[in-house]
Amino acid sequence: MAAITDNRVRVEGGRTVVDWTPNNVAPHRELVARMRRLVRKAGYPLLFTQRMGIETNSHMCGTAVAGPDPATSVLDASCRSHDVENLWLADSSFFPSSAAVNPALTIAANALRIATSVAGAPQGLPGLL
Repeated sequence: MAAITDNRVRVEGGRTVVDWTPNNVAPHRELVARMRRLVRKAGYPLLFTQRMGIETNSHMCGTAVAGPDPATSVLDASCRSHDVENLWLADSSFFPSSAAVNPALTIAANALRIATSVAGAPQGLPGLL
């Protein structure tokens, strides 16, 4: 089985290739089981679920590994690129995985979290307002 760190998007021979092994599967199954019990208890006898694969790529998260070591990650803890001084990623690529729900509010919260780092960056670098 591939490691989570093997999940990536890469270009090979002019094609975009997605290497993906599902993760967080056990917590997902537990979430579905709990929701099924709650929904049935609320009076809904039928509940249909369908686990989707990579081809249904809504809420993609975790494509830019974060960490302190530039050799094994592309972003630091403040979502700043190790390699490009004036680049921060304020989207879901920073997340280690998807929470299986719409990540919009978490993206907004993370953008607010890193805003002080962006605002504190040296002015005059290209691209900063």
